[in-house]
Amino acid sequence: MTSVPLGPAYRAGTLRRIGENEFDVLVVGGGVVGTGVALDAVSRGLSVALVEAQDWAAGTSSRSSKLVHGGLRYLEQLDFRLVREALKERGLLLTRLAPHLVRPVPFLFPLRRRLWERLYVGAGIALYDMLDGARTLPRHRHMSRRGALAAAPGLSPEALVGAVQYHDAQVDDARFAMTLARTAAQYGAAIATRARVTGLVRDGARVTGAHVLDLESDREIVVRARQVINATGVWTDETAQLMGNQGGLRVRASKGVHITVPRDRIRLDTGLILRTEKSVLFTIPWGRHWIIGTTDTDWSLGMGHPVASQADIDYLLDRVNQVLSTPLTYDDIEGVYTGLRPLLAGDASDTAKLSREHTVARPAPGLVVIAGGKYTTYRVMARDAVDVAVQELDAAVPPSVTDRLPLLGAEGFEALRNGRALLAARAGIDVARVERLLGRYGSAIVDLLHMIEANPALGEPLAGAADYLRAEAVYAASHEGALHLEDVLARRTRISIEERDRGLAAASEVAALIAPVLGWDDEDVRRETEAYRTMVHAELAAELQPDDLSADAARADICEPSAPRTGDRALNV
Repeated sequence: MTSVPLGPAYRAGTLRRIGENEFDVLVVGGGVVGTGVALDAVSRGLSVALVEAQDWAAGTSSRSSKLVHGGLRYLEQLDFRLVREALKERGLLLTRLAPHLVRPVPFLFPLRRRLWERLYVGAGIALYDMLDGARTLPRHRHMSRRGALAAAPGLSPEALVGAVQYHDAQVDDARFAMTLARTAAQYGAAIATRARVTGLVRDGARVTGAHVLDLESDREIVVRARQVINATGVWTDETAQLMGNQGGLRVRASKGVHITVPRDRIRLDTGLILRTEKSVLFTIPWGRHWIIGTTDTDWSLGMGHPVASQADIDYLLDRVNQVLSTPLTYDDIEGVYTGLRPLLAGDASDTAKLSREHTVARPAPGLVVIAGGKYTTYRVMARDAVDVAVQELDAAVPPSVTDRLPLLGAEGFEALRNGRALLAARAGIDVARVERLLGRYGSAIVDLLHMIEANPALGEPLAGAADYLRAEAVYAASHEGALHLEDVLARRTRISIEERDRGLAAASEVAALIAPVLGWDDEDVRRETEAYRTMVHAELAAELQPDDLSADAARADICEPSAPRTGDRALNV
């Protein structure tokens, strides 16, 4: 099946389409759950519209630990059902649904006590492996201190007496959610970003659609639908109030902060998982970088722009430095990103203790709300939400088929990977570059190679972010629905967390590359570049502040046009 390019022409047609037709299902929210709901519904033969107020995965779904895992620590909470379910989904993603986007990664669990800890941790990880009935990854293995230091020479010998190594999987979370959206569009869903729901349409007590504001044109559209599914994550409470409904589910936001550092700053041949007094801390391989995270603290400020404080960064550095032979410093940090977990609200005072399971509710006829859950179990969440929604539809609806529906780029991926040397020779780029592209686009790599064949200049690396080709920036706007510079730098690529300047050196070139696709003039390019620079400055200013309140205020001061902006020198940019 031919992929649908999500360029400006597609978006314009979609906005006309959603205003002129009634849909079986309208999905609100374009994170991994919302896009998963759209794919589940459309693949059952339903007519589907999906609207997202920002960009695909702009919130939580682009700011995770980028792991597809069963939740090893949930075994301590005796949540066997959640772990088994997540491990099953992990296996599906690795082998059938998205082998081009999800890949195995080994983790080392250092042991500090000689006997009881090895027995306790070893038993837990053995159970973790046993719950993975599909046996998709290598089994765990016990290691002596010498063996552990051979795999992780960057660890301090005093930090461990031995280790246990096991496997999980990782994913580029933003690209995965965007790929879900593209796959849903490929099967006929009408999808649009920068389209904000401002209220519900009702017929008496029944919800029959929504008022949607196109943020690009400031035009309102009335979308009619037989069922509306609210999949807005941490915005669930706000969306419920906006929709005039106080019932349904309550969500509590937990802030998770991650930092990225260069790969050569930590001498490891494996990922790392550490126990902390609150939760666990991961050190995760990420191309030429390590991702270190995460925190787990309550967040009660604005949901749109969560920021890291100096306290968050100090916490991460302190915990990881407890086991490293050469400590990390602030100078090693390349990027920082902050996300909010949508946890089902409960009585726990500590967000680390709140449930990672999900719940589906029907607060009004015609309206379904899905909240909670984990990234790994997005597909189960989507299935459950659609199962509830179709109960009010008159016609019989087939059951979910997404457990056997490969995502865009999965079909033909292995064959292309086997022929990567031929692809590289044909395109005039090196094999390592082709392997990287295959891991980001799968079989959709052929789209990029055709672009490069037509314009060889697009095969050159970006000047300020050499891990990415110029073609990738153009493709983000022409095929992947990027409408703004931030969409490209922060989510279609991960330049914003991989480059020490947060992508400022690449911003002008990327803006110029996508301008013809998006119909921008010189003033648009200047405005987009300046807006991105302001965002970077605001986040850097926040990271200098001691706590959440002052960090949030520092960000707001810079993002307000009337507020004085902090200069480049003070922010080390």
